[in-house]
Amino acid sequence: MTRTALLAPLIGALALAAPPAQAEEGKRVQITGEVIDTWCYFSGVMGGPDAVVGSAHHTCALWCAAGGIPVGVLAEDGTVYMVVKWDGGADVTTSDTLLTVQSHLITADGVHFERDGVNYLLVEEVVADQGITNLTHEDYGPVPPFAIPDPNG
Repeated sequence: MTRTALLAPLIGALALAAPPAQAEEGKRVQITGEVIDTWCYFSGVMGGPDAVVGSAHHTCALWCAAGGIPVGVLAEDGTVYMVVKWDGGADVTTSDTLLTVQSHLITADGVHFERDGVNYLLVEEVVADQGITNLTHEDYGPVPPFAIPDPNG
């Protein structure tokens, strides 16, 4: 029996016991930060937070966004906002625009929601796009060396 099959009754019972989720009203915000690949940023698979931003991580961020990994905005204060709507579009996963702004420093107007400690951002308009300003390839090269698997180990 799979783990999912074993957990299904427990998950169902918890869902029935939990009170219904209440929709919260969002707050209008203007966020300045770098558009990031959330998988590499949170998982640590490619190194620490400083190694998975900027120009050293740009190509990976493109591939992850194209593959459906959620895009985030890493604000100047270190807060990560998961982008759930982009530039007024209904479906963030089909927005080719997201590919053109990976690793860019942007300022976005939108609506912020917070739920269970996760910050969500509905980007209504990108009011400034400064391009890639975080030149991490100078420190890490085009691909951080620790991101290349060791063939001997």
